[in-house]
Amino acid sequence: MNTPTLSTARISIIGAGPGGLTCARILQQHGIAVTVYDRDTDAGSRNQGGSLDLHDDDGQLALREAGLIDEFFALARFEGQEMRMLKPDGQVVSHHIPDADEAVSPEIDRGQLRELLLKSLQPGTIRWGHKLLSVSGDDTSPRILTFGDGTTVESDLVIGADGANSRVRAAISTATPIYTGATFLEAWFNEMDTRHPVLAELVGAGSATASDGDRALFAQRNSGGHMRVYVIQRASVDWIADAGLRPDSSDGIRAHLTAQFAHWSPALLRLITDNDGAYVDRPLFALPVPLSWEHSPNIALLGDAAHLMPPLGVGVNLAMLDASELALAIAAASTIDEAVTAYEATMIPRSSEIAQMLDGGAEMLLDGRAWELGNDNDNGDADED
Repeated sequence: MNTPTLSTARISIIGAGPGGLTCARILQQHGIAVTVYDRDTDAGSRNQGGSLDLHDDDGQLALREAGLIDEFFALARFEGQEMRMLKPDGQVVSHHIPDADEAVSPEIDRGQLRELLLKSLQPGTIRWGHKLLSVSGDDTSPRILTFGDGTTVESDLVIGADGANSRVRAAISTATPIYTGATFLEAWFNEMDTRHPVLAELVGAGSATASDGDRALFAQRNSGGHMRVYVIQRASVDWIADAGLRPDSSDGIRAHLTAQFAHWSPALLRLITDNDGAYVDRPLFALPVPLSWEHSPNIALLGDAAHLMPPLGVGVNLAMLDASELALAIAAASTIDEAVTAYEATMIPRSSEIAQMLDGGAEMLLDGRAWELGNDNDNGDADED
């Protein structure tokens, strides 16, 4: 197939998460037209999730390429790099206090990062309310995107930044996410310093974790006095129903968890019992390892669409690095096919190596090794799925 030149190519990005928006920003920085399609009705229609640590060797590199690193540093919480590891009895076994100028992995709320990226794009770049249903066509002609509202769009390059359950990936691969055997149960806390001062002191300015090999707690401060706690368990994907409960049965879930964590310290138990509002169940899925697909000259995948892994500090950072490298490959190439080929030559080996290293990573979450790697709590919930 003779792919179109960049001056005439119609480029469509599916998913307005960090990866998709970073790719769009860098393409526009190089004068390349692009349209982003997202299922959300508008930028504020969905909670974007918790806090992210953006690393200086991937996520921050992408923001530098996007010309947004100064804006990121203005928003980032450098104190969020503080990390405490505790035993189930509450004893602190390690405590990292960041230096004043430490910028290895400062924290930023997902919503703040998304807003920063959205504001950097040209007006009209995002087409909200476009839930992708399918990608049809083949390598020899433009791809046809069909959306939930019945509209269709022709595209010379479709970039799948649409998360774990990517509809773009389905056009070139039969792989689907597999349950890892572990689940996150998310709990929210508000007005930490006034309503939850004991927990504010326990967690500090950044994050705190404890594990016993079978279960774990991870608490993470967010901006605006908020905190999120993730109760991590080895359990069936339907563990709530298996316990005779419903997802909205907060009192029943709380009682069930209190029994499961009965041998933990009273202070740590408050991370389970003192939350404000309902729990949110987030079972952890990952794509098979290794994952590859037959090259297509008009489809490219990035982030979770290409390499969904356990949330061990790499998800959003890798998605943004993918996005930067793909955009730069497009800017440097003479044809789309040349760009996709060059991008995949780097992205696929890198992601395969990392995915193999993190295969079975649910066990790392439960025994505490994950927190030595860093964690961005990326469950794919901020990408289109």
